[in-house]
Amino acid sequence: MDRDLLRQCLTYHGESLLNKLKCEQTENPDFQVVVSDLCKTTYESKGEKQDTPLVEQFIARKADILFCPSWKTAPEQEEHEEEVATEPYAIMPPMEIFMEVTYEERRSMLYRDLEKGDVVVGKINNIREYGFFLTLLCMAGGLKRDIEDLELSALCHIREIPSTGNHDDPLSYYQIGDIIRAGVKDIDRYQEKVTVSLHPASLSPSLQHIKLGVITQEELPIHYSRSVCAANDSSETYERILSSCHGYHNPSVVDYLLEKVGISDTHPPSMMRGLQSKLFQEADFAIAIRKKQSAFWALKCVRAGVDHFKHGRHVEAMNEYNKALEIDTSNVEALVARGALYATKGSFLKAITDFELALENCPEHRNAKKYLCQTLVERGKQLEGQEKLVTAEGLYRRALSLDDSNPEAQEALHKITDTIQVTLKKIPAVRKPSTGGQWNTACGHPWWLSGEGTGHKVESSSVQNTLPAFV
Repeated sequence: MDRDLLRQCLTYHGESLLNKLKCEQTENPDFQVVVSDLCKTTYESKGEKQDTPLVEQFIARKADILFCPSWKTAPEQEEHEEEVATEPYAIMPPMEIFMEVTYEERRSMLYRDLEKGDVVVGKINNIREYGFFLTLLCMAGGLKRDIEDLELSALCHIREIPSTGNHDDPLSYYQIGDIIRAGVKDIDRYQEKVTVSLHPASLSPSLQHIKLGVITQEELPIHYSRSVCAANDSSETYERILSSCHGYHNPSVVDYLLEKVGISDTHPPSMMRGLQSKLFQEADFAIAIRKKQSAFWALKCVRAGVDHFKHGRHVEAMNEYNKALEIDTSNVEALVARGALYATKGSFLKAITDFELALENCPEHRNAKKYLCQTLVERGKQLEGQEKLVTAEGLYRRALSLDDSNPEAQEALHKITDTIQVTLKKIPAVRKPSTGGQWNTACGHPWWLSGEGTGHKVESSSVQNTLPAFV
């Protein structure tokens, strides 16, 4: 095993990793040779150590592979700002161009696969004072998709547009019809909305070298240009386009692609032992993969539920949402969708519970915040009708803590505050010299606070008929 690499790893992770290595690599003779030296390295380590038990467990189990002396990593490729003129390998249009894939399925797959940090290309179709809208043409980083026929729009907010030159207004540099290359800033898969950014920081680390902003027709991705040609000529086949590519005839294309992805054609590096030996252990399956699969199936149920909801089939929609949460109990989209359905049916308490669970899993979820704020206001109005004013006031304040600019919550809080003040002024003095509470002289009228419950409860039968229930 590579002694230096092991020492560096232990210097960072410390003694806890060494203990795991001793358990996992007991029968590895290479590890037993270096373990005594590694013990010294561990105790000499300094600095703050992060608690990463899952990472340490992975390293310990795979140490014989990770620290194998013959392990080779691909040399870092120098990123060139300009693409190489020659085509080292055949760049083809997406396979779906040559297949019969429905519009709905392609649209669904795009929102499923699109991630923050990806690069997209679009054409400006509208400019407003707060930003501009793009009609998306294709993806230009990571996945290769041509999506012009899906008629998808994306918003680039003015704060996501860097200032250019002497232009005080960033938008003055752009015109309708400009072709823009941008990074994906945010995706709302539930509402099917995409926001993009022209700041390089919005890109994933592997795509940081790509320039964002206005591009020319010649700078459009090659796969998109070839897709346009294939779409315009129905006689074009995948084989014909492939054979016409210069990269297809490159005799070194296999070596080039292997070098590009950093693998060897004789000793392929892999963390999966099943690809290195005949034995394949179930423990080598990643929990994260199963979680992603569950999230995918749950989201599929949510989409089916939304379709039922739009057509007024509320029972079927609820069944789909419940099925999604059985598959993935913490699925945020399913919780938000079910909460919205509960609120529509007037079950405000159940709706609030679902929205709160969604925010626990994703505190910045925009729709969860928005719907929770609206539901709290509606529940507050419901309590006002039951004369539970203090509880309703608390709900309005909580709604404003989520969205302090909500006009409906502001107006409701203002009205109920005035109502409570007027009611308190009508209450006669109530004397109760006992323990367990405190005197309140609000509005010039002393009255007794029992210190019990969530609201103010007046401890006098003589005024119970004049004061609404506050709980």
